[in-house]
Amino acid sequence: MAIDEKAVAALADRTLGPEHKGLPPAAWGRTVREFLDAAPHLDEFETPVLTVDRAAVAANVAVMADWAAAAGVRLAPHGKTTMAPQLWAQQLAAGSWGITFATVWQVQVARSFGVGRIVLANALVDPVGLRWVAAELALDPDFEFVCWVDSVETVALMDEHLRSAPGDPRIRVIVELGGPHGRTGARTVEQAHAIAAAVGHAERLTLAGVGGYEGALAHDRTPDGVAAVRHYLDEIARLHRELAAAGRYTEQAIVTAGGSAYPDLVVECLAGLADEQGAQGVPTTVVLRSGAYIIHDDGFYAGISPLAAPRSERPLRSAMHGWARTVSRPEVELALLDAGKRDLPFDEGLPVPQFVAGPEGSLNPAAHVSALNDQHTFLRLPGGAATDLPVGSVVRLGLSHPCTAFDKWRLIPVIDDADAERPRIVDLVHTFF
Repeated sequence: MAIDEKAVAALADRTLGPEHKGLPPAAWGRTVREFLDAAPHLDEFETPVLTVDRAAVAANVAVMADWAAAAGVRLAPHGKTTMAPQLWAQQLAAGSWGITFATVWQVQVARSFGVGRIVLANALVDPVGLRWVAAELALDPDFEFVCWVDSVETVALMDEHLRSAPGDPRIRVIVELGGPHGRTGARTVEQAHAIAAAVGHAERLTLAGVGGYEGALAHDRTPDGVAAVRHYLDEIARLHRELAAAGRYTEQAIVTAGGSAYPDLVVECLAGLADEQGAQGVPTTVVLRSGAYIIHDDGFYAGISPLAAPRSERPLRSAMHGWARTVSRPEVELALLDAGKRDLPFDEGLPVPQFVAGPEGSLNPAAHVSALNDQHTFLRLPGGAATDLPVGSVVRLGLSHPCTAFDKWRLIPVIDDADAERPRIVDLVHTFF
């Protein structure tokens, strides 16, 4: 599915300035292209800085594309993870079926870069947003859009708002099935049937399929967590089969689930639906929406993803790192670094110190981060000496949860090798948050 390659390439013509955190002042007033032509290195940047490893991104994109193809599912990765059109372009070039988003504003950003097939994994009841989608569909017949509904009231409100929308395209909707103590979504299959029936009576909506998000039901791979996810996915499969048998679909159907924690369970429980189209009479596309895989991490996803080492022979690799400078050694066993909550993710685990940049390399193996303030990292050095990690030294940090890392940076340098003694900058990724 397409993206406007010229619009993506034009990002290299944007002018750099002090609004781009971490960028050296020598870059201000130059375009991205001009700055990269000077072959800069990471040690020319100010700290703190977040980086993306080019080789790891390329490997992760290939791993997930091949894995999804072998599993017989389509991939519509969640674009909100990075909000980076340059990275969406890589995912689409590798065969992604579409891109998923969470808000209508994110959809609008994607359309400004020509993304041609979009899943909005959320209900859309904002009247301004609904009218914009309707106008976009009327303007571009090749644009494919689908969003979610999880109540009869949502269906009625969408239909009401769309009566005053331009043109006459119907918006395709997916009935979202939720789960106990989960997030959005109908709480029972029976409620979901009532929603599908309401869609069938709506003037401006068409039933496109069923879906949901299993990651809201568990946060680990304990037997109870895995059982809860499997049961939920089995209920999605049941709902789809029952809607197909009831003749609710007027065209092919989409069945969609999948974050980056349990894609293997999604495949196990849902992939076979694509092979049942003969029996059900409805051509079915099973769509996986995993998004974090492109960046992966050294924390939550490293611990739970089935595609992480050592659980996979071809593992995903963490493509993001934080780099922070020691600014204070007020106690023998404490170092303060110049990165904090404004710079690094902390909601799924604190950063993990990995090594000292440059020729120093080694770091006290007992070193660990105990807390983040807005602009400081508390790095504990048990049993350390006053000469360990002198003021001015730079520490590379492993991070957890790319979704809350990228949103803190407007521009992220891409390096050739995060393990190199002096990484080289090979690109700059623009984010849109």
